[in-house]
Amino acid sequence: MKKYLILLLWPLPLWLGAQVQQGDTDAFYLQKIYNRAMQQSRCYDWLSYLSQHVGGRLAGSPQAAAAVEYTRQMLDTMGLDSVWLQPCMVPRWVRGEKEQVRIVNSRKMGTIELHALALGNSVGTGPLGITAEVVEVKSLEEADSLGEALRGKLVFYNGPMDPTEINTFNAYGKAAGQRVYGASRAARHGAVGVLVRSLTTRLDDVPHTGSLAYADDAPRIPAIAISTNDAELLSRLLQEGPVRVFMRSTCEMLSEVGSYNVIGEIRGSVFPEEIILVGGHLDSWDPGQGAHDDGAGCVQSMEVLHLIRNLGYRPSRTIRCVLFMNEENGLRGGRAYWKWSDENSEYHLAAIESDRGGFSPRGFTAEGHDDVFNDKFKKAAGWLPLLEPYGLGLRKGGSGADISGLKGQKGLLFGLDPDTQRYFDYHHTAIDCFDAVNKRELELGAAAMTSLVYLLDKYGL
Repeated sequence: MKKYLILLLWPLPLWLGAQVQQGDTDAFYLQKIYNRAMQQSRCYDWLSYLSQHVGGRLAGSPQAAAAVEYTRQMLDTMGLDSVWLQPCMVPRWVRGEKEQVRIVNSRKMGTIELHALALGNSVGTGPLGITAEVVEVKSLEEADSLGEALRGKLVFYNGPMDPTEINTFNAYGKAAGQRVYGASRAARHGAVGVLVRSLTTRLDDVPHTGSLAYADDAPRIPAIAISTNDAELLSRLLQEGPVRVFMRSTCEMLSEVGSYNVIGEIRGSVFPEEIILVGGHLDSWDPGQGAHDDGAGCVQSMEVLHLIRNLGYRPSRTIRCVLFMNEENGLRGGRAYWKWSDENSEYHLAAIESDRGGFSPRGFTAEGHDDVFNDKFKKAAGWLPLLEPYGLGLRKGGSGADISGLKGQKGLLFGLDPDTQRYFDYHHTAIDCFDAVNKRELELGAAAMTSLVYLLDKYGL
Protein backbone atom coordinates (compact mmCIF):
# COMPACT_ATOMS: atom_id res chain seq x y z
CA MET A 1 0.00 0.00 0.00
CA LYS A 2 2.84 2.39 0.85
CA LYS A 3 4.45 1.61 -2.51
CA TYR A 4 1.24 2.41 -4.40
CA LEU A 5 0.76 5.59 -2.40
CA ILE A 6 4.23 6.80 -3.34
CA LEU A 7 3.50 6.03 -7.01
CA LEU A 8 0.29 8.04 -6.85
CA LEU A 9 1.84 11.07 -5.15
CA TRP A 10 5.21 11.41 -6.82
CA PRO A 11 4.06 13.58 -9.80
CA LEU A 12 2.35 16.11 -7.48
CA PRO A 13 5.43 18.29 -6.71
CA LEU A 14 6.27 18.39 -10.43
CA TRP A 15 2.68 19.46 -11.26
CA LEU A 16 2.71 22.16 -8.57
CA GLY A 17 6.06 23.37 -9.83
CA ALA A 18 4.69 23.65 -13.35
CA GLN A 19 1.72 25.69 -12.06
CA VAL A 20 4.01 28.06 -10.15
CA GLN A 21 6.28 28.42 -13.16
CA GLN A 22 3.32 29.20 -15.41
CA GLY A 23 2.04 31.77 -12.92
CA ASP A 24 5.48 33.40 -12.88
CA THR A 25 5.49 33.53 -16.68
CA ASP A 26 2.14 35.31 -16.72
CA ALA A 27 3.15 37.68 -13.94
CA PHE A 28 6.31 38.65 -15.80
CA TYR A 29 4.36 39.21 -19.01
CA LEU A 30 1.82 41.44 -17.29
CA GLN A 31 4.70 43.44 -15.84
CA LYS A 32 6.08 43.74 -19.36
CA ILE A 33 2.71 45.05 -20.58
CA TYR A 34 2.63 47.69 -17.86
CA ASN A 35 6.23 48.74 -18.43
CA ARG A 36 5.62 49.18 -22.14
CA ALA A 37 2.33 51.02 -21.59
CA MET A 38 3.91 53.50 -19.19
CA GLN A 39 6.85 54.19 -21.48
CA GLN A 40 5.78 53.81 -25.11
CA SER A 41 2.01 54.23 -25.31
CA ARG A 42 0.47 56.58 -27.85
CA CYS A 43 -3.00 56.90 -26.31
CA TYR A 44 -2.42 60.28 -24.64
CA ASP A 45 -1.28 61.85 -27.91
CA TRP A 46 -4.28 60.36 -29.72
CA LEU A 47 -6.59 61.79 -27.06
CA SER A 48 -4.96 65.19 -27.39
CA TYR A 49 -5.76 65.33 -31.09
CA LEU A 50 -9.24 63.86 -30.73
CA SER A 51 -10.15 66.29 -27.94
CA GLN A 52 -8.38 69.49 -28.90
CA HIS A 53 -8.32 69.37 -32.70
CA VAL A 54 -11.56 67.49 -33.43
CA GLY A 55 -13.51 68.51 -30.30
CA GLY A 56 -17.08 67.61 -29.34
CA ARG A 57 -18.34 64.87 -31.64
CA LEU A 58 -22.13 64.74 -31.74
CA ALA A 59 -23.30 61.91 -33.99
CA GLY A 60 -23.94 63.16 -37.50
CA SER A 61 -21.79 66.28 -37.07
CA PRO A 62 -18.72 67.24 -39.11
CA GLN A 63 -16.64 66.66 -35.97
CA ALA A 64 -17.91 63.08 -35.70
CA ALA A 65 -16.96 62.50 -39.34
CA ALA A 66 -13.49 63.90 -38.66
CA ALA A 67 -13.11 61.59 -35.64
CA VAL A 68 -14.01 58.58 -37.79
CA GLU A 69 -11.35 59.45 -40.36
CA TYR A 70 -8.67 60.27 -37.77
CA THR A 71 -9.07 57.06 -35.78
CA ARG A 72 -9.24 54.99 -38.96
CA GLN A 73 -5.93 56.47 -40.05
CA MET A 74 -4.34 55.83 -36.65
CA LEU A 75 -5.44 52.20 -36.67
CA ASP A 76 -4.06 51.94 -40.19
CA THR A 77 -0.58 52.85 -38.92
CA MET A 78 -0.37 49.81 -36.61
CA GLY A 79 0.07 47.06 -39.18
CA LEU A 80 -3.20 45.36 -38.24
CA ASP A 81 -4.64 42.52 -40.29
CA SER A 82 -7.82 44.48 -41.08
CA VAL A 83 -9.13 48.02 -40.64
CA TRP A 84 -12.58 48.98 -41.93
CA LEU A 85 -15.57 51.27 -41.49
CA GLN A 86 -18.96 49.79 -40.68
CA PRO A 87 -21.88 51.94 -41.91
CA CYS A 88 -24.77 52.97 -39.68
CA MET A 89 -27.48 55.61 -39.87
CA VAL A 90 -27.51 58.08 -36.97
CA PRO A 91 -29.84 60.83 -35.73
CA ARG A 92 -28.77 64.42 -36.42
CA TRP A 93 -29.67 66.62 -33.46
CA VAL A 94 -28.35 70.19 -33.37
CA ARG A 95 -28.24 72.48 -30.35
CA GLY A 96 -28.72 75.76 -32.19
CA GLU A 97 -28.25 79.08 -30.40
CA LYS A 98 -27.12 79.35 -26.79
CA GLU A 99 -29.91 78.42 -24.39
CA GLN A 100 -31.49 81.08 -22.19
CA VAL A 101 -33.08 80.34 -18.83
CA ARG A 102 -33.84 83.10 -16.37
CA ILE A 103 -36.04 83.75 -13.39
CA VAL A 104 -38.22 86.71 -14.33
CA ASN A 105 -40.35 87.49 -11.29
CA SER A 106 -38.77 86.32 -8.08
CA ARG A 107 -40.18 88.67 -5.41
CA LYS A 108 -36.90 88.48 -3.56
CA MET A 109 -34.23 88.65 -6.27
CA GLY A 110 -35.80 89.90 -9.51
CA THR A 111 -34.40 88.64 -12.83
CA ILE A 112 -31.67 85.99 -12.54
CA GLU A 113 -29.83 84.24 -15.39
CA LEU A 114 -29.33 80.48 -14.86
CA HIS A 115 -26.58 78.26 -16.27
CA ALA A 116 -28.32 75.95 -18.73
CA LEU A 117 -27.91 73.34 -21.49
CA ALA A 118 -30.69 71.82 -23.56
CA LEU A 119 -31.03 68.05 -23.19
CA GLY A 120 -30.04 65.98 -26.19
CA ASN A 121 -32.90 65.08 -28.58
CA SER A 122 -35.07 67.84 -27.08
CA VAL A 123 -37.30 70.00 -29.23
CA GLY A 124 -36.81 73.74 -29.02
CA THR A 125 -39.09 76.29 -27.43
CA GLY A 126 -39.50 78.28 -30.63
CA PRO A 127 -37.84 81.66 -31.25
CA LEU A 128 -39.96 83.55 -28.70
CA GLY A 129 -39.31 81.15 -25.83
CA ILE A 130 -41.68 80.11 -23.05
CA THR A 131 -42.54 81.86 -19.79
CA ALA A 132 -44.50 79.98 -17.14
CA GLU A 133 -44.81 79.35 -13.43
CA VAL A 134 -42.51 76.64 -12.04
CA VAL A 135 -43.62 73.55 -10.12
CA GLU A 136 -40.86 71.62 -8.31
CA VAL A 137 -40.89 67.81 -8.03
CA LYS A 138 -38.27 65.38 -6.79
CA SER A 139 -39.22 62.34 -8.88
CA LEU A 140 -41.22 61.06 -11.83
CA GLU A 141 -43.74 59.59 -9.40
CA GLU A 142 -44.29 62.96 -7.72
CA ALA A 143 -44.93 64.54 -11.13
CA ASP A 144 -47.57 61.91 -11.86
CA SER A 145 -49.18 62.42 -8.48
CA LEU A 146 -49.71 66.16 -9.16
CA GLY A 147 -51.53 65.44 -12.40
CA GLU A 148 -53.62 68.41 -13.61
CA ALA A 149 -51.73 70.77 -11.32
CA LEU A 150 -48.92 70.68 -13.90
CA ARG A 151 -51.03 71.99 -16.77
CA GLY A 152 -49.47 75.10 -18.31
CA LYS A 153 -46.48 74.92 -15.94
CA LEU A 154 -42.74 74.39 -16.22
CA VAL A 155 -41.92 71.23 -14.26
CA PHE A 156 -38.64 71.44 -12.35
CA TYR A 157 -37.17 68.00 -11.61
CA ASN A 158 -34.88 68.50 -8.63
CA GLY A 159 -33.97 64.97 -7.59
CA PRO A 160 -30.26 64.99 -6.64
CA MET A 161 -27.81 62.13 -7.07
CA ASP A 162 -27.60 60.21 -3.79
CA PRO A 163 -24.38 61.33 -2.04
CA THR A 164 -24.38 58.23 0.19
CA GLU A 165 -23.73 55.93 -2.79
CA ILE A 166 -20.00 55.17 -2.83
CA ASN A 167 -20.24 54.02 -6.44
CA THR A 168 -21.39 57.18 -8.19
CA PHE A 169 -22.69 55.19 -11.17
CA ASN A 170 -25.28 53.69 -8.84
CA ALA A 171 -26.31 57.20 -7.79
CA TYR A 172 -26.47 58.28 -11.43
CA GLY A 173 -28.61 55.29 -12.36
CA LYS A 174 -31.13 56.10 -9.63
CA ALA A 175 -31.43 59.77 -10.65
CA ALA A 176 -31.17 59.60 -14.46
CA GLY A 177 -34.82 58.68 -15.04
CA GLN A 178 -35.97 62.26 -14.46
CA ARG A 179 -33.66 63.45 -17.27
CA VAL A 180 -34.50 60.64 -19.70
CA TYR A 181 -38.26 60.37 -19.14
CA GLY A 182 -39.20 63.56 -17.30
CA ALA A 183 -40.36 65.57 -20.31
CA SER A 184 -42.90 63.01 -21.49
CA ARG A 185 -44.20 62.31 -17.99
CA ALA A 186 -44.80 66.03 -17.43
CA ALA A 187 -46.26 66.54 -20.92
CA ARG A 188 -48.96 63.92 -20.26
CA HIS A 189 -50.32 66.26 -17.60
CA GLY A 190 -50.21 69.37 -19.77
CA ALA A 191 -46.84 70.86 -18.80
CA VAL A 192 -45.27 73.19 -21.38
CA GLY A 193 -41.61 72.60 -20.57
CA VAL A 194 -39.14 70.93 -18.21
CA LEU A 195 -36.13 72.04 -16.20
CA VAL A 196 -33.85 69.27 -14.85
CA ARG A 197 -31.23 69.39 -12.13
CA SER A 198 -27.83 68.43 -13.56
CA LEU A 199 -26.65 64.93 -12.70
CA THR A 200 -23.56 65.39 -10.56
CA THR A 201 -22.75 65.11 -6.87
CA ARG A 202 -20.91 68.44 -6.98
CA LEU A 203 -22.45 71.84 -6.33
CA ASP A 204 -21.21 74.15 -9.10
CA ASP A 205 -22.29 76.38 -11.96
CA VAL A 206 -21.65 73.81 -14.72
CA PRO A 207 -24.79 72.46 -16.44
CA HIS A 208 -24.82 68.84 -17.65
CA THR A 209 -26.59 67.80 -20.83
CA GLY A 210 -27.52 64.21 -21.73
CA SER A 211 -30.10 62.35 -23.75
CA LEU A 212 -33.85 62.30 -23.23
CA ALA A 213 -36.35 59.88 -24.77
CA TYR A 214 -39.79 61.05 -25.88
CA ALA A 215 -42.73 58.69 -25.48
CA ASP A 216 -45.01 58.20 -28.49
CA ASP A 217 -48.16 58.86 -26.44
CA ALA A 218 -47.21 62.33 -25.15
CA PRO A 219 -46.61 65.78 -26.68
CA ARG A 220 -42.96 66.72 -27.17
CA ILE A 221 -42.03 69.62 -24.92
CA PRO A 222 -38.63 71.31 -24.50
CA ALA A 223 -36.28 70.17 -21.74
CA ILE A 224 -33.27 72.04 -20.37
CA ALA A 225 -30.79 71.14 -17.63
CA ILE A 226 -29.62 73.74 -15.12
CA SER A 227 -26.56 73.64 -12.87
CA THR A 228 -26.78 72.25 -9.35
CA ASN A 229 -26.12 75.67 -7.77
CA ASP A 230 -28.97 77.13 -9.80
CA ALA A 231 -31.20 74.20 -8.88
CA GLU A 232 -30.55 74.88 -5.20
CA LEU A 233 -31.30 78.58 -5.71
CA LEU A 234 -34.53 77.94 -7.61
CA SER A 235 -35.69 75.49 -4.96
CA ARG A 236 -35.09 78.02 -2.17
CA LEU A 237 -37.01 80.73 -4.01
CA LEU A 238 -39.93 78.39 -4.61
CA GLN A 239 -40.19 77.80 -0.87
CA GLU A 240 -40.77 81.54 -0.44
CA GLY A 241 -43.43 81.94 -3.12
CA PRO A 242 -44.36 81.52 -6.79
CA VAL A 243 -41.57 81.82 -9.36
CA ARG A 244 -41.90 82.35 -13.10
CA VAL A 245 -39.11 81.33 -15.49
CA PHE A 246 -38.38 82.24 -19.09
CA MET A 247 -36.67 79.55 -21.18
CA ARG A 248 -35.58 79.64 -24.80
CA SER A 249 -33.83 77.04 -26.97
CA THR A 250 -33.56 76.54 -30.72
CA CYS A 251 -32.42 72.92 -30.81
CA GLU A 252 -34.01 70.56 -33.32
CA MET A 253 -33.79 67.09 -34.81
CA LEU A 254 -32.80 67.01 -38.48
CA SER A 255 -32.91 64.14 -40.95
CA GLU A 256 -30.78 61.07 -40.23
CA VAL A 257 -27.36 60.86 -41.85
CA GLY A 258 -24.85 58.12 -42.53
CA SER A 259 -21.90 57.50 -40.23
CA TYR A 260 -19.59 54.65 -39.23
CA ASN A 261 -18.17 52.43 -36.54
CA VAL A 262 -14.38 52.25 -36.85
CA ILE A 263 -12.98 48.71 -36.57
CA GLY A 264 -9.48 47.23 -36.57
CA GLU A 265 -8.36 43.71 -35.69
CA ILE A 266 -5.48 41.31 -35.33
CA ARG A 267 -6.53 37.90 -36.64
CA GLY A 268 -6.09 34.97 -34.25
CA SER A 269 -3.42 32.43 -35.17
CA VAL A 270 -5.10 29.37 -33.59
CA PHE A 271 -8.76 30.22 -32.84
CA PRO A 272 -9.55 33.09 -35.23
CA GLU A 273 -13.29 32.47 -34.86
CA GLU A 274 -13.12 33.42 -31.16
CA ILE A 275 -13.21 37.21 -30.86
CA ILE A 276 -12.04 39.37 -27.96
CA LEU A 277 -13.41 42.88 -28.44
CA VAL A 278 -12.17 46.10 -26.85
CA GLY A 279 -14.04 49.33 -27.46
CA GLY A 280 -15.49 52.69 -26.53
CA HIS A 281 -17.84 55.17 -28.21
CA LEU A 282 -16.44 57.75 -30.60
CA ASP A 283 -19.29 60.25 -30.37
CA SER A 284 -19.61 62.74 -27.53
CA TRP A 285 -21.72 65.69 -26.48
CA ASP A 286 -20.98 69.01 -28.08
CA PRO A 287 -20.33 71.56 -25.27
CA GLY A 288 -16.92 70.12 -24.33
CA GLN A 289 -14.23 67.99 -25.96
CA GLY A 290 -15.50 64.55 -24.97
CA ALA A 291 -12.17 63.67 -23.35
CA HIS A 292 -13.37 61.44 -20.51
CA ASP A 293 -16.67 60.52 -22.22
CA ASP A 294 -15.56 58.71 -24.22
CA GLY A 295 -12.38 59.78 -25.94
CA ALA A 296 -10.46 58.07 -23.15
CA GLY A 297 -12.18 54.72 -23.76
CA CYS A 298 -11.54 54.92 -27.50
CA VAL A 299 -7.83 55.62 -27.25
CA GLN A 300 -7.39 53.00 -24.51
CA SER A 301 -8.98 50.43 -26.81
CA MET A 302 -6.73 51.49 -29.68
CA GLU A 303 -3.76 51.25 -27.32
CA VAL A 304 -4.54 47.60 -26.59
CA LEU A 305 -3.86 46.73 -30.23
CA HIS A 306 -0.84 49.03 -30.31
CA LEU A 307 0.68 47.34 -27.25
CA ILE A 308 0.04 43.85 -28.64
CA ARG A 309 1.84 44.80 -31.84
CA ASN A 310 4.60 46.68 -30.01
CA LEU A 311 5.29 43.68 -27.75
CA GLY A 312 5.48 41.29 -30.70
CA TYR A 313 2.72 39.16 -29.20
CA ARG A 314 0.86 36.95 -31.65
CA PRO A 315 -2.60 36.27 -30.22
CA SER A 316 -4.28 32.88 -30.56
CA ARG A 317 -7.68 34.52 -30.79
CA THR A 318 -8.86 37.49 -32.84
CA ILE A 319 -8.41 40.80 -31.02
CA ARG A 320 -10.80 43.44 -32.37
CA CYS A 321 -11.05 47.14 -31.51
CA VAL A 322 -14.45 48.75 -32.19
CA LEU A 323 -15.04 52.49 -31.86
CA PHE A 324 -18.82 52.79 -31.76
CA MET A 325 -20.80 55.72 -33.13
CA ASN A 326 -23.89 57.29 -31.52
CA GLU A 327 -23.88 55.81 -28.03
CA GLU A 328 -24.96 59.11 -26.50
CA ASN A 329 -28.30 59.72 -28.20
CA GLY A 330 -29.33 56.61 -30.08
CA LEU A 331 -26.97 53.61 -29.75
CA ARG A 332 -27.17 53.14 -33.53
CA GLY A 333 -23.55 52.03 -33.89
CA GLY A 334 -23.89 49.37 -31.23
CA ARG A 335 -27.11 48.05 -32.71
CA ALA A 336 -25.61 47.93 -36.20
CA TYR A 337 -22.62 46.00 -34.89
CA TRP A 338 -24.72 43.43 -32.97
CA LYS A 339 -26.92 42.82 -36.00
CA TRP A 340 -23.97 42.40 -38.34
CA SER A 341 -22.12 40.13 -35.90
CA ASP A 342 -25.12 37.87 -35.34
CA GLU A 343 -25.88 37.67 -39.05
CA ASN A 344 -22.30 36.52 -39.63
CA SER A 345 -22.60 33.89 -36.87
CA GLU A 346 -19.71 35.39 -34.93
CA TYR A 347 -18.74 34.36 -31.43
CA HIS A 348 -17.40 36.96 -29.03
CA LEU A 349 -15.53 35.03 -26.37
CA ALA A 350 -15.29 38.32 -24.48
CA ALA A 351 -15.88 42.04 -24.94
CA ILE A 352 -14.40 44.84 -22.83
CA GLU A 353 -15.84 48.36 -22.96
CA SER A 354 -14.20 51.44 -21.47
CA ASP A 355 -16.85 54.12 -20.94
CA ARG A 356 -16.41 55.39 -17.40
CA GLY A 357 -13.66 57.96 -17.88
CA GLY A 358 -9.88 57.91 -17.97
CA PHE A 359 -9.37 57.71 -14.21
CA SER A 360 -7.23 55.21 -12.25
CA PRO A 361 -8.47 51.67 -12.98
CA ARG A 362 -9.80 49.66 -10.05
CA GLY A 363 -10.62 46.50 -12.01
CA PHE A 364 -13.47 45.21 -14.14
CA THR A 365 -17.17 44.56 -13.86
CA ALA A 366 -18.59 41.52 -15.64
CA GLU A 367 -21.93 40.26 -16.89
CA GLY A 368 -23.13 37.55 -19.24
CA HIS A 369 -25.91 35.22 -20.31
CA ASP A 370 -27.50 33.37 -17.39
CA ASP A 371 -26.69 30.00 -18.96
CA VAL A 372 -22.93 30.53 -18.83
CA PHE A 373 -22.14 33.50 -16.61
CA ASN A 374 -21.29 31.77 -13.32
CA ASP A 375 -18.84 29.31 -14.84
CA LYS A 376 -17.11 31.91 -16.98
CA PHE A 377 -16.97 34.45 -14.18
CA LYS A 378 -15.38 31.84 -11.90
CA LYS A 379 -12.72 31.17 -14.52
CA ALA A 380 -11.92 34.86 -14.89
CA ALA A 381 -11.83 35.31 -11.11
CA GLY A 382 -9.04 32.75 -11.03
CA TRP A 383 -6.76 35.37 -12.57
CA LEU A 384 -7.20 37.80 -9.69
CA PRO A 385 -3.83 36.92 -8.07
CA LEU A 386 -2.18 38.16 -11.27
CA LEU A 387 -4.27 41.35 -11.45
CA GLU A 388 -4.32 42.34 -7.78
CA PRO A 389 -0.70 43.65 -7.73
CA TYR A 390 -1.94 46.37 -10.09
CA GLY A 391 -4.87 47.27 -7.85
CA LEU A 392 -7.38 45.46 -10.05
CA GLY A 393 -10.40 43.50 -8.86
CA LEU A 394 -13.33 41.80 -10.55
CA ARG A 395 -16.98 42.14 -9.57
CA LYS A 396 -20.37 41.36 -11.01
CA GLY A 397 -22.04 44.32 -12.70
CA GLY A 398 -22.86 45.97 -16.01
CA SER A 399 -20.39 46.08 -18.89
CA GLY A 400 -21.26 48.81 -21.37
CA ALA A 401 -24.15 49.93 -23.56
CA ASP A 402 -22.32 49.34 -26.84
CA ILE A 403 -21.48 45.69 -26.09
CA SER A 404 -24.62 44.76 -24.15
CA GLY A 405 -26.31 43.31 -27.23
CA LEU A 406 -23.60 40.64 -27.54
CA LYS A 407 -24.84 38.83 -24.44
CA GLY A 408 -26.75 36.32 -26.56
CA GLN A 409 -23.47 35.01 -28.00
CA LYS A 410 -22.76 33.67 -24.50
CA GLY A 411 -19.31 35.09 -23.98
CA LEU A 412 -18.34 37.27 -21.02
CA LEU A 413 -18.87 41.05 -21.13
CA PHE A 414 -16.58 43.32 -19.11
CA GLY A 415 -16.52 47.00 -18.25
CA LEU A 416 -13.29 48.75 -17.28
CA ASP A 417 -14.01 49.94 -13.74
CA PRO A 418 -12.03 53.07 -12.81
CA ASP A 419 -12.33 55.22 -9.71
CA THR A 420 -15.78 56.80 -10.04
CA GLN A 421 -15.65 59.73 -7.63
CA ARG A 422 -14.76 62.54 -10.08
CA TYR A 423 -16.37 61.24 -13.27
CA PHE A 424 -19.68 63.03 -12.85
CA ASP A 425 -17.93 66.34 -12.26
CA TYR A 426 -17.19 66.27 -16.02
CA HIS A 427 -19.86 64.01 -17.51
CA HIS A 428 -21.74 65.67 -20.42
CA THR A 429 -20.33 69.14 -19.72
CA ALA A 430 -18.27 71.91 -21.27
CA ILE A 431 -15.40 71.08 -18.89
CA ASP A 432 -14.94 67.50 -20.17
CA CYS A 433 -11.70 68.59 -21.82
CA PHE A 434 -8.26 67.13 -22.46
CA ASP A 435 -6.64 68.84 -19.48
CA ALA A 436 -9.04 66.97 -17.16
CA VAL A 437 -7.39 63.63 -18.09
CA ASN A 438 -4.22 62.47 -16.33
CA LYS A 439 -1.71 60.81 -18.66
CA ARG A 440 -0.60 58.16 -16.18
CA GLU A 441 -4.15 57.20 -15.20
CA LEU A 442 -5.13 56.90 -18.86
CA GLU A 443 -2.16 54.62 -19.59
CA LEU A 444 -2.84 52.47 -16.52
CA GLY A 445 -6.33 51.83 -17.88
CA ALA A 446 -4.94 50.76 -21.25
CA ALA A 447 -2.46 48.44 -19.51
CA ALA A 448 -5.24 46.91 -17.41
CA MET A 449 -7.33 46.19 -20.50
CA THR A 450 -4.34 44.69 -22.34
CA SER A 451 -3.55 42.47 -19.36
CA LEU A 452 -7.08 41.06 -19.30
CA VAL A 453 -6.97 40.56 -23.08
CA TYR A 454 -3.70 38.63 -22.71
CA LEU A 455 -5.21 36.28 -20.12
CA LEU A 456 -8.41 35.80 -22.10
CA ASP A 457 -6.42 35.07 -25.23
CA LYS A 458 -4.05 32.64 -23.57
CA TYR A 459 -6.55 30.64 -21.51
CA GLY A 460 -9.97 31.30 -22.99
CA LEU A 461 -13.08 30.81 -20.85
